[in-house]
Amino acid sequence: MKKLLFSMMVVTNFLFLACNSTEPKEQTENKQTLDTFKYQVEQFADIKILRYQIPGFEKLSLKQKTLLYYLSEAANAGYDIIWDQNYRNNLMIRQTLVQIVENYNGDRKTPDFEKFLVYVKRVFVSNGIHHHYATDKFIPEFSEDYFIDLISNSPKAKFPSTGSESRSDFARSILPLIFDPKIDGKKIVQDTKQDIVAASATNFYEGVTQKMVEDYYNSITDRNEPRPVSYGLNSKVVLENGKVVEKFWKMEGMYTKSIEKIVYWLEKATTVAENDAQFKALKKLIKFYATGNLRIFDEYSVLWLKDTASTVDVVNGFIEVYGDPLGKKGSFQSMVSIKDFEASKRTKLISDNAQWFEDHLPYDPAYKKAKAKGINAKAINVVTLAGDDYPTPPIGVNLPNADWIRAEHGSKSVTISNLVHSYSESSKNSGALEEFAYSKEEIARAKKYNSVSGELHTDLHEIIGHGSGQLKKGVADPSETLKNYASPLEESRAELVGLYFLTDPKMVELGLMDSVEAGRAQYDSYIRNGLMTQLVRIELGKTIEQAHMRARQLIAQWAFDKGQGDNVIEKKIKDKKTYFVINDYDKLRAIFGEMLKEVQRIKSEGDYKAGKALIETYAVRIDPELHKEVLERWKKLNIAPYGAFINPVLVPVMEGDKIIDVKVEYPTDFLQQGMDYVKKYSYLPLYN
Repeated sequence: MKKLLFSMMVVTNFLFLACNSTEPKEQTENKQTLDTFKYQVEQFADIKILRYQIPGFEKLSLKQKTLLYYLSEAANAGYDIIWDQNYRNNLMIRQTLVQIVENYNGDRKTPDFEKFLVYVKRVFVSNGIHHHYATDKFIPEFSEDYFIDLISNSPKAKFPSTGSESRSDFARSILPLIFDPKIDGKKIVQDTKQDIVAASATNFYEGVTQKMVEDYYNSITDRNEPRPVSYGLNSKVVLENGKVVEKFWKMEGMYTKSIEKIVYWLEKATTVAENDAQFKALKKLIKFYATGNLRIFDEYSVLWLKDTASTVDVVNGFIEVYGDPLGKKGSFQSMVSIKDFEASKRTKLISDNAQWFEDHLPYDPAYKKAKAKGINAKAINVVTLAGDDYPTPPIGVNLPNADWIRAEHGSKSVTISNLVHSYSESSKNSGALEEFAYSKEEIARAKKYNSVSGELHTDLHEIIGHGSGQLKKGVADPSETLKNYASPLEESRAELVGLYFLTDPKMVELGLMDSVEAGRAQYDSYIRNGLMTQLVRIELGKTIEQAHMRARQLIAQWAFDKGQGDNVIEKKIKDKKTYFVINDYDKLRAIFGEMLKEVQRIKSEGDYKAGKALIETYAVRIDPELHKEVLERWKKLNIAPYGAFINPVLVPVMEGDKIIDVKVEYPTDFLQQGMDYVKKYSYLPLYN
């Protein structure tokens, strides 16, 4: 979604629909060829653990490799921050679990201990005790008594006791935090019948209500400011002595110890910057961390945007706002990458034609950009994922997010090649396509075109979708006008842009695909996912709250309903199984265009009432009978619906105090990497 300044886009995972991996064979070596590299190494709960390679790393210069190492260390230095931001007790709980893993002297071969390890790994996947996607607290499958036994039989463990309690008292105090679903049971609450600030467990607010927060930011925001500051992006809001105040994340502020380490490595990175533009951007980012001044972050964003020549790139900062129910607070995240020159030819072609796309969008002319400025598009290979991007990253990025920066300076848009490749390689021959596609023709079209159409949809989503349109003069940022509905509406807008153009003959004319059949394959996939297969990520009886999932159901359900008069999408039953079949692709494209026009109007005009009506009518509730059927059909396939990654490790080769080379290692043990990160990058106190 397009969020305050920077944001990662977790775009439609087309690979999730088509297939999934088979069981991997044992392999532990660090160096493998592309042909022998093991992409999936483990599966547990609803997670598959994947790895990715870094193509082209060995061809880089020593200076570039060293830069990547420094930037990766700066990224990892913020490891503790995202844990604390997700939930105030996460660091304390993580330390407890790590101490048990390292010190438990009981029987480690029992089913209960295996369940304990699965729980620990789930916590590491989510950077805390709330599911990384659904945001519900996940409850261990072992008993409270067994957890007490784990603590009791870890005599050498250093548990995070405050010092005023015994070990048994500590065990009893931590039990409800882990086992009671009613205590801090949901990280992000989007149900507007509740106070979404007070009800959410996320650690961006303390002692304040939604109204108090909104009143506070309304009091400091200038609605007539042509270059508005993204107030709230880098702070926690608390109530102190009856007054609402912000605690800023900066040096000599909140998260000081981690930020000092981030800055240390960024300073070293400036000594090996590829060019002056990159050097200036890194220096400005350092200044932002030192001051916490968001206008300086704007200045950094512009400098970063203008650096288009560098092979090495980095996103580092308080960026992702999905973790905040109000969409204001930026979670720490970082992504270190190198340019994929070959794949960038496709993204550049789209970017070079950005004005054509803008001109042919079905928006009201008043909400189109007269000139599509500076959309720099490329494909990248990620080197290190960190913060909110680790271990569950996006596959596409469009930055920065401030509308005024995008209007004046443009944006950068990327597709992440090596992550897409990893998903693809790990996701073959699962049977999911055959289970949910209606006909042999649909299956054949998907197998022929899903890869190219999925990548193209991602590119259009990021490059054109998030980069298109403009606000009506005087309308505030969508986070202010559309509030908690801004995220799913923005994702819907970008998704619809991609869908609208996928069956346009211009795609064939540009050489982006060889037939509009590729676009039709994506239409099949999108409707199938939006109405059925994505439901495997939701527990029976619950509603949809995650922004991207709301966007997908909104589009698919709206299109299904609006097309019923012409039977555009038909619900069919075959062998007691439900399918959704597209009968008229041209009319479906027209429906996508109608919806895109309305969603853009809602954003441009800040029409909260209309935005709320769209989301609440189409994007939230699930047909319980269909949901039950989908879950039963999916269960038989034994497919994990979520993927998480193990990072490669950059290892400097030293000669004295000088780096003479940097090597890449590819670990295979996800839990061990988490344990290693805790030992190496824990800088924050366990109790904040």
